[in-house]
Parts: sequence; structure tokens; C-alpha cells
Amino acid sequence: MKSLADLQKLRAEAQKRVNVRNVGNEDYRVVVGMGTCGIAAGARPVLNAFHEEVSHEGLNAIVTQAGCMGMCTLEPMVEIYDKQGNKTTYIKMDATKAHEVVESHLKHGTVLDKYTVNQM
Repeated sequence: MKSLADLQKLRAEAQKRVNVRNVGNEDYRVVVGMGTCGIAAGARPVLNAFHEEVSHEGLNAIVTQAGCMGMCTLEPMVEIYDKQGNKTTYIKMDATKAHEVVESHLKHGTVLDKYTVNQM
């Protein structure tokens, strides 16, 4: 950081990351299971991928984390809630799948059934 402009740019980027987590009138709420089982299964890169994609795409969504979701063998798990409160549960996620979910579900409203708990 060599100038005030660099500092202001860094501040703006940090505020964008924080704003992704604000609860309000969002279209979607993305909840990533971050219990010890989820973290051990690779949930942290999934959480980071959702944060980055939602922020990069400028989507009206928040990304949060939760503890154990109760089905350890299906971790990393992600629950997505829409405005009406409908929940879709994605299982065995990774960063690549997270990018697909953002593109299909969050941007276009199309659930990716192949990654949902219903396909078990």
C-alpha cells in the first residue's frame, strides 16, 4: 500500500465482502455447514467459493455458515433458502460444484438436482 487511493480501494473491497454477509431483503441465503465434520470434508473452500462468486457476480444473496447439519457422511453440505423460505440442500460439495450452483441456482433459479440430497 503506497497511497491513499490504495487504502480506499482496499477498504471498498473489504466492505463488499462484509456486505455479502448482511441479512436483509436478499433473493437467496446460502448456508454452508461448518461443523468439524464439514470442515474436515472440505467445507472451507466451498464457503470461500460461494463468497467469491456471490461477490464477483454482484448477486442479491448472503452467504453464512452454520454448525453441524446432522448428516456427516454427506458433508460438505450447503442449504440454499429462497425468499419464500424454500430450502434446497446440496451435498458432497466442492468449490467447482459451488461455482456451478451459483451459475445455475443463484443466477438463473434452476436447482441442480444432481447435487441435491434428493438424489441420494
